[in-house]
Amino acid sequence: MRLVNVSYSYRRRAPTVLRGVEMALAPGDVAEVVGANGAGKSTLLRLMAGLARPTAGTISGRPVVVGFAPDRFPAEQPFTVTAYLTHQARIRRARFEPWIDRLGMALLMNERLRDLSKGSAHKVGLVQALMAEPGLLVLDEPFAGLDADTRAELPAIVTEVAGRGGMVVVSDHQGGLRGLPSVRRWAVLDGEVKESTGSTPPVTAAPPADVVVTVPADEVPAFMARMRGDGYQARELDRA
Repeated sequence: MRLVNVSYSYRRRAPTVLRGVEMALAPGDVAEVVGANGAGKSTLLRLMAGLARPTAGTISGRPVVVGFAPDRFPAEQPFTVTAYLTHQARIRRARFEPWIDRLGMALLMNERLRDLSKGSAHKVGLVQALMAEPGLLVLDEPFAGLDADTRAELPAIVTEVAGRGGMVVVSDHQGGLRGLPSVRRWAVLDGEVKESTGSTPPVTAAPPADVVVTVPADEVPAFMARMRGDGYQARELDRA
C-alpha cells in the first residue's frame, strides 16, 4: 500500500491538515503513528482506511478487506451488542463469536450500546474491525479505556494479523505496541509525516488506582455487571 504526495484539508480553501505525505506499507508491517493532539493522526488513519479522500495525491494498493476501529465507538445506536455484531457479521460474511471470550465480552452481549462504558464500547469497535480478518487493520487509540487483560491481549492480536500478511496501522500515545519488534514509527508534525529510524524505549504504565463510586442501591447489580464486564475488579463496599 502506498501514499504518494497525499494532502488533505477539510474543505475548500481551509488550512491544509496534511501535506505531501509519502508512505509505503508492505504485507506484515506494523506501523505506529504518533503526534500531538490535533496534529492530524486520526485524519491520516481515516485516509488510509478509505473513509476520507485526499485533497491531492494518490493512495494505492489498499487491501480489499479493511478493519477500522475509531478512538470513540459511535455507541448511540438502538441495538444490543449481540444485535449489532450479528448485523455486522452478516454484512461481512464473518463470525464475531471467537472474539467474545478473547476480549472478555461475555457479560456485555445483552447490554444496549448506549449503556456501555467507553472501554466496553471500544471492545465492540475492536470486534467489528477484526471479525473479517482484515488485510489492513487501522486502530485509532486502541488501548484507551480498556481493562488490563484486554490491553495485554492487543499486542498478540496485532502480531497475529501481521503474521498472516495483514498490515496494521495504530495511532497510540500510550506506547502499547512498543514491546513488539520491528514496529515502524511515523510522526505527524506540522502537517508532515516522517518515519523515525530510531528505537523508542518501552513505556511503563502506572499501576491502576482504587476508585470509589457511589451508586443508587437499585442500580448496583447492573453497575457491577458492567464493571466486571470491562475487566475491573469491582466489589461492593459495606453499606452504612
